[in-house]
Amino acid sequence: MTTGTTARTTAFGTGLKDRETPAMLRGATKFTADLTLPGMLHLEFVRSRYGHARIDRIDGAKAAAMPGVVDIVTGADLAGHLMPLPCIWIPGGVESHFPPHPSGVPGAGTVLAGDRVRFIGEPVAAVVAETAGQARAAALAVRVDYTPLPVVTRPEQALAPGAPQLHDAVPGNLNALWTCGDAEATDEAIAAADIVVELDLYNQRTINNPMEPRAALGEYDPIADEYTLYATTQSPHNHRFLLSALVLGIPFNKLRVIAPPIGGSFGTKGYLYPDMPLVLYLAKRLGRPVKWADTREGLMCSTVQGRDHRQHVTIAGTREGRITALRCTSHANLGAYPSTIGPGVATALMGRSLTGPYAIPNAFCEVYAVFTNTVPLGAQRGSGRAEATTITERAVDLFAAEAGLDPAEVRLRNMVPPDRFPYDNGLGWTYDSGDYPAALRRALELAGHDKIEVRRREARERGRLLGVGIGSFVAVCGVGPSARMREEGMLGGTWEGANIRVHPNGEVALCIGSTSTGQSHRTTFAQIAADALGIDVASVTVSQSDTQRSPYGQGTYGSRSYSVGGPAVVMAARQIIAKMRTAAAHVMGVPEADVEYAQGRFFVPGKEETAKTFQDLAMAIWYGWSLPAGMAPALDVTSFFDPPDFNHPFGSHVAVVEIDQETGQVEIVRYAAVNDVGPVGNPLVVTGQFEGSIAHGLGQALMEEARYDGEGRLLSADLLGYALPRAADVPVFELDRTTTPSPHNPLGVKGAGEIATVPVTAAVANAVCDALRDFGVRHIDMPYTAEKIWRVIREARR
Repeated sequence: MTTGTTARTTAFGTGLKDRETPAMLRGATKFTADLTLPGMLHLEFVRSRYGHARIDRIDGAKAAAMPGVVDIVTGADLAGHLMPLPCIWIPGGVESHFPPHPSGVPGAGTVLAGDRVRFIGEPVAAVVAETAGQARAAALAVRVDYTPLPVVTRPEQALAPGAPQLHDAVPGNLNALWTCGDAEATDEAIAAADIVVELDLYNQRTINNPMEPRAALGEYDPIADEYTLYATTQSPHNHRFLLSALVLGIPFNKLRVIAPPIGGSFGTKGYLYPDMPLVLYLAKRLGRPVKWADTREGLMCSTVQGRDHRQHVTIAGTREGRITALRCTSHANLGAYPSTIGPGVATALMGRSLTGPYAIPNAFCEVYAVFTNTVPLGAQRGSGRAEATTITERAVDLFAAEAGLDPAEVRLRNMVPPDRFPYDNGLGWTYDSGDYPAALRRALELAGHDKIEVRRREARERGRLLGVGIGSFVAVCGVGPSARMREEGMLGGTWEGANIRVHPNGEVALCIGSTSTGQSHRTTFAQIAADALGIDVASVTVSQSDTQRSPYGQGTYGSRSYSVGGPAVVMAARQIIAKMRTAAAHVMGVPEADVEYAQGRFFVPGKEETAKTFQDLAMAIWYGWSLPAGMAPALDVTSFFDPPDFNHPFGSHVAVVEIDQETGQVEIVRYAAVNDVGPVGNPLVVTGQFEGSIAHGLGQALMEEARYDGEGRLLSADLLGYALPRAADVPVFELDRTTTPSPHNPLGVKGAGEIATVPVTAAVANAVCDALRDFGVRHIDMPYTAEKIWRVIREARR
């Protein structure tokens, strides 16, 4: 790859081993929960036992007398000190309703509950003690008297007349009715179609389970009147602003946010949580650092959860297999409060993605975003896009069955042709580039699709049912552009920054605004810088995740780090090279236009003896002895990139399953995936992202479900009741890539971190339903547990 005038090196596109793994394998990585500061205290929350109730009294007298207890605070103690948490992504373009916030922004609940609790697990008090064990013991001794109130856990029920009202400022519990597309044209196309198919689908609520639960450590310096927060955050700069301006009410310059290694996120750590401002407030109040570290059980009942859409879709078209219309109504369960960006995830990311890779001329989507007495909803790997892909791909399979056509052929007939890009999907996204049919054909080839009927007969002889399913997708990624995100309801920018500083010896310090949650930023961003500068990647170090040291950046989410942060690195590198070229021309006494740069050398063709290396120029500029007039004696550049539009990775996955007829056990016997994320900077890292993403999707398809009872109690509140995929549940994946550069950034790259999750549930759902077709099965909702499938087979045999 050539970037500006920089010659190609071997950094970009090379599968270098990542720099982060050795410390993790040795157990030497320091996560937030591992940090200890002198004099540190420990915090534990007292959480609600009720899904909905008035708080009558909180009695902490017994707890206060227990060993080691330093302080107990309630919502009443925080009044006038901490503002409510804010929500910064609202449903764009429609009327919406939120809990109040004194700054005029949408509110997202108080740090500690005031007069009412709205979900089991909501914090109502906090205990601070000398040790974590003492804090936990004392928290159990805090007595809270409640008056239970009616509970509602499903969005359709929450909208019904007479349903319990969660927030006074949100009539009927409806956050927003959000729409996109053309309802009238879509309804007319459905009425005129040869084939009309309808489907109801529940994309079940799931719980993210990163290796490290959340943690926060607050420190206060009374002399400088400054706060420092160490936290598991994907967005240190964003959270610094939100915490200082909208929760703590302190000057921006008085807060520093540091994100140590995060230990995975899958979307959950991009939010403000009560622990963040509370440890800061208590650190000042008590004059000592305060730390909170979550448990696995605590994570399950308090960290944002994912998915949870109840959808009705209508798909229509011709008997020849042309899809002419697609209409979807979705009830999205936001939980008890809007999370920091939850409403945008549930509306725009789902609704505008509904048509997937297909050229469907008439489409419409409406989303009812609703509050219920459950844990707040947020992002989960592939959020919104996965929900849209699942419902659409199931509908395409049912449409193909009704038309009597092969599901693969129907997809190929309806995919956006390669010559129609950029393509307006009619719902708000403009796809940048792609060859969708090529990815599908390659995935079918990898999966041995032409031999499926032979394998199906062979499986029957062994008493097993074989099914094949396709999941084709497009995923909007690369969030910005900032101006467009404003239209989508985002209260903030979505650009990224990078700083390059060249040391006197030619070594390079790169500091980026984005934050790694496991994507090997210290490796992949070093490769970008090395390639753009034409130097050895070993001479580049990368730092991140500290608001006092790193340039402004909006954070890591929506598969945006590489495609938005990476171009910022390239732009900074170009400025470095331009300055060095000017200095080289001055040193060599030649016109700047004559100077070329390649492989770390500035030279004039034909005068190789006068060439200067990258290191030569770095030292010359640092000395400052002989520089062009007006040139500063340093190589230190900060650049920012705000993309002109989103990028749209795509692909097709094919799942082959076998079902044991006697037990109902579903086994993934083959899984082929072809993804296109544009040019790949580090194939090893990207392959790892693909494999992890597919495993994540298989978890939802086969076993994961957050189940609530009628009182709002989470029945799957630990790993005994909530299954996660293990190595034995995951097949060997057959992976391939096509490469279609995006025109929207100088690297041509597209999002990769989560995109392989997007089609997985669709592919598996289609495969399972295909395997059960002889039993008259039309559709089954996930997860496909052995018990559920066994019951389906048993009922069909009666």
